[in-house]
Amino acid sequence: MPPIDIKPDICWIGVNDRTTDLFEGLWPITQEGVSYNAYLIDDKKKAIVDLAKALKTDEFFGQIDQVMDISQLDYVVVNHMEPDHSGVLNTLRRIAPQVTILVTEGVQVVQDGETLSLGQHTLQFVYTPFVHWPETMMTYETSEQVLFSCDAFGGYGALRGAIFDDECTDPAFYEREALRYYVNIVAVFSRPVLKAIEKLADVPVSVIAPSHGLIWRDKPAHIVELYKKWAEYATGSTEIGVTLLYGSMYGNTEKMMNAVAQGVSEESMPISIFDVTHTHVSYILPSLWTHRGVIVGAPTYEGSLFPPMVQVLEMAAVKKIQNKKVARFGSYGWSGGAQRRFESLIEPLKWELTDSFEFIGAPTEEDLKRGEELGAHLAQAIKSD
Repeated sequence: MPPIDIKPDICWIGVNDRTTDLFEGLWPITQEGVSYNAYLIDDKKKAIVDLAKALKTDEFFGQIDQVMDISQLDYVVVNHMEPDHSGVLNTLRRIAPQVTILVTEGVQVVQDGETLSLGQHTLQFVYTPFVHWPETMMTYETSEQVLFSCDAFGGYGALRGAIFDDECTDPAFYEREALRYYVNIVAVFSRPVLKAIEKLADVPVSVIAPSHGLIWRDKPAHIVELYKKWAEYATGSTEIGVTLLYGSMYGNTEKMMNAVAQGVSEESMPISIFDVTHTHVSYILPSLWTHRGVIVGAPTYEGSLFPPMVQVLEMAAVKKIQNKKVARFGSYGWSGGAQRRFESLIEPLKWELTDSFEFIGAPTEEDLKRGEELGAHLAQAIKSD
């Protein structure tokens, strides 16, 4: 994609990444891709806000060449030092040694609220620590009211020819990927997110230009409202709904899962179902984050809980997904033990166990009826909460 104008003298010079399999080495983006958004301000003094991953060095500098000679560049603002923002920095310093690099800590430190005049455009730097690294800041262009928001208000998803929210033909995709990005990358720092939103509440913003995903020029308040809602889920009330997680060795637990899901659905309760043996936890976490209820279906394995389920619950703990209503079911053969391990995992999460049910081998018709009741009872508990 060529450089694209955002406002007079301000253009997007980002690049798409459709070859990286795992973002941060953890989160799958093979199908969705991701963009590394960077922005060039072509004024009397010339500045670039944020850079790109080293993987895209040639493409990134090709973008700059279409707008200006890099020997004319005066400043680079690095809002965040993570390599997907700063990967090309060493190359840039070699080919443009005249450039002054501006960061919260580093080559030239800028202070919270400090401004820099480029001519017709003035940049103001806003500290937003732990959104999502301690050194993170945002940069605000005062005359055109463009907020270069770094990782805040961003999302997964390579740009499909259109970079703006009002030109996007699949907004549901980008909102879904923004939520997945938020829960995967930012959710642990929800309190700093809310502080940053409060800090910027009185700042007039016409465009939100994040480091990943769509640029919000038509409805910039919309992505802010979404991030605020998601951040408030960390400690407040979440959405009515159930995340049903299951893993099955020989089909017995899966058979029971269908009965449990029927019980939930009979209460007109929204439900999302994930097979933890086939679904990466990246795609499970958003449902756990947003829904009020959880049902875990997993068999006993070697006297403990089915290992793929353990891994999902451990990641839920890492991401501080707390205060859910939960029920569990599962089969066992020659010994139990899964329930004990399950309870040890949910205790630090402060999940309220409303019901549990285990059965031997394949479920009987009576067992399936009991599973249906388990699902219905959890749905009723959520509705009455």
